[in-house]
Amino acid sequence: MFTEHLHTAWLFIEKWYWVPLTIANIVIIVTILIENRNPPKTLAWIMIIVFVPVIGIILYFFFGRDFQREKYFKKIDKKQRQYLLDQWKNLNDSIQQNMLDIENEIGDLAQVYQFLNKTRISPPSFYNETELLINGEEKFPKFIEAIRSAKDHIHLEYYIFEEDNIGNEIIELLIQKAQQGVTVRMIIDDFGSPALAKHYKRFENTGIEFQVFLPVHFTSLANSNFRNHRKILIVDASIAFVGGINISDKYINQPNTDKLYWRDASVMIKGASVNILQLRFWLSWMMTDGAPYALEDPRYYCDWYAHTQGSSIVSFAVTAPGDEIQSAMESLILGITLAKKKVQICTPYFIPTDSFKTALSIAVSKGVEVEMMIPKEGDSFIVQNASLSFMKPLLKRGIKLYLYEKGFLHAKTVNIDDALAYVGTVNLDNRSFLINFEINAIVHDHEVLKRLDQQFKEDKKVSSLMTIEMWNKTSVFKRGLASVCRLLAPLL
Repeated sequence: MFTEHLHTAWLFIEKWYWVPLTIANIVIIVTILIENRNPPKTLAWIMIIVFVPVIGIILYFFFGRDFQREKYFKKIDKKQRQYLLDQWKNLNDSIQQNMLDIENEIGDLAQVYQFLNKTRISPPSFYNETELLINGEEKFPKFIEAIRSAKDHIHLEYYIFEEDNIGNEIIELLIQKAQQGVTVRMIIDDFGSPALAKHYKRFENTGIEFQVFLPVHFTSLANSNFRNHRKILIVDASIAFVGGINISDKYINQPNTDKLYWRDASVMIKGASVNILQLRFWLSWMMTDGAPYALEDPRYYCDWYAHTQGSSIVSFAVTAPGDEIQSAMESLILGITLAKKKVQICTPYFIPTDSFKTALSIAVSKGVEVEMMIPKEGDSFIVQNASLSFMKPLLKRGIKLYLYEKGFLHAKTVNIDDALAYVGTVNLDNRSFLINFEINAIVHDHEVLKRLDQQFKEDKKVSSLMTIEMWNKTSVFKRGLASVCRLLAPLL
């Protein structure tokens, strides 16, 4: 009898399965259209759901939904929000004077700092000290020295934190500082650091407040689509590190080894601009299960008006999923369109929005020398081929594309007119612009810009130049493959 009922049920499902599937497809497609996504992304999701319906629905459920910011900010009460607004108002007169000084220093490019201030992303800060650090071998000695110097607190927020030689050295040092009475708060991304996330018990009874950002469980697999890609260290509200270098041995290039060479960059910052990083860390912390702490506690801030020995102007472009203003992308577009002489770009991934491509096209068409460098061999087959397909119309316009051959180029830097430097975690792709939690330091400092320009010239010596003629000579198969990979670009 049971077998007969099972057979009958199967016949019913076999005949009518398409009804609930069709209804589900229609509901999801209508939802996507109502969300008003950008057209390429909308079309890509609709195509996947229509042509591979069951798999498409599953993929959309886990990776296609928009980030719901509201439920992650429940711990940020009205009092704390008002405190932030009051602080900004108190700084307004000083900021306006700073803006006049910045304009005298860098001319029209001051509009980038004005944009970040007007949109309440980050006020500009004068009199900072900044230093560009190339690769892990330059960064980690200073990074460790800063941690050792901590007297009050250490705030660390990292995408990839591996338990290898450098990772374990830093963990043991953090434990040591915590046991000395230093407050240590540590955030790692579950998708970027899955091994360390699983080893959370390592931090029990150490004094370290350890949190996993947006933990990925079976019931929350969609969290894996929203990655905290930031790399930030803050020590005693006075020194900070921001950039593309994760905590991993592979970022440290040892001489006379066969290990893949990693080219990357970070910036070390001292001064009042660290206050903005403190704010951003606090906002990230409030999205975890970590114990709340008072944002207005003076131990977490340095005097906005205090002058250090430096002369750097620093601001930050910060972006997160669900943001109404994509400041990481928009600040780059603004800077590129204001360029008068040159734009030097390093990026491991190039899957740009239409507006970003337009900015590059306008810049090169008005006589600006636009040079871009990407790795010749990427770490993602689809992304690498998609990147090349996006370059074709830009090569026609006259952009110079260099393929880095010494190893893997992971740096995310931009130099505009030797007057404005962008150094941070932002790749030139849809994920960094619209989906990930990202941050760029935007710096005016003559030494930083000089070093950035020198490094770009050095990197060109170990790169090959791709021209439109060379692209046109590539096989039909390779160009076709790049075009196919490009179809997936809005979802990457």
